[in-house]
Amino acid sequence: MKIDAHQHFWRYDPVQYGWITDELARLRRDFLPRDLTPLLRARGFEGSIAVQAASEGENEFLFSLAEEAATDPECLPIVGVVGWLDLTAPDAADQVARFAATPRAVGLRHIVQDEPDPRFLDREDFRRGVCTLADHSLVYEVLIRPPQLEAALRFVPDLPEVSMVLDHLGKPPIASRDLTEWREGIETIATSPHLSAKVSGLVTEARWLEWRKEDFREVLDVALEAFGSERLMVGSDWPVCLLAAEYEEVFAILDDWLAPLSAAERAAIEGENAARVYRISQSD
Repeated sequence: MKIDAHQHFWRYDPVQYGWITDELARLRRDFLPRDLTPLLRARGFEGSIAVQAASEGENEFLFSLAEEAATDPECLPIVGVVGWLDLTAPDAADQVARFAATPRAVGLRHIVQDEPDPRFLDREDFRRGVCTLADHSLVYEVLIRPPQLEAALRFVPDLPEVSMVLDHLGKPPIASRDLTEWREGIETIATSPHLSAKVSGLVTEARWLEWRKEDFREVLDVALEAFGSERLMVGSDWPVCLLAAEYEEVFAILDDWLAPLSAAERAAIEGENAARVYRISQSD
């Protein structure tokens, strides 16, 4: 099963999506399953995993889109939803249980990259909330920038019972090409066997509209060496990727990188790993 393991949907609202600043004006419109489906089909994908882009109220919106897409012949299925809950809340365990009982629920994430405290992942209340995901076989997605990598190097190995996925390879500083610290962190964090990683969101870490395919080679090779073909998965990060590249351009970068791999390795990275990690069956 080929899966785009990371994309977003929204009905644009300037309050809910206040993070879409003037610099990101191209994103100030609705992006819905009927918009994505032709792009998925052109690449041979059979479905996608929708990931939260804001927070409050978005879970129900994504679940409703998944339900609608399941019966719409013009849409490919949303095979999983990664949502958001306040995992620091005293009733986090109850919230997680209710979320997990919803069809298509596969994981949760917190936008740690926007937290002012670089040690947010060290918070005891947050860690307690994350630990409750293991009771429901939910994945926790680690969304960080390089300044939070130090905390993530403690957080990930300290919670081995929770299946985790590192979003966007930890957002390597491709534009500056100063990859030394990021490389060391990735090589270390990848030693935790319960952590997989998404090869996604890279074009927006490069020089927008000025990148070349070779700008990504070192990052991709580091990821493959660190995680192996059995713990990587591809995602478009659509529509955010449109700030720097069209959907097809994102995968053209990955096609060149994947070309030397075996058919089995490519199949794993292009969908089988995501299906396994998020517990998605062909019938979903």
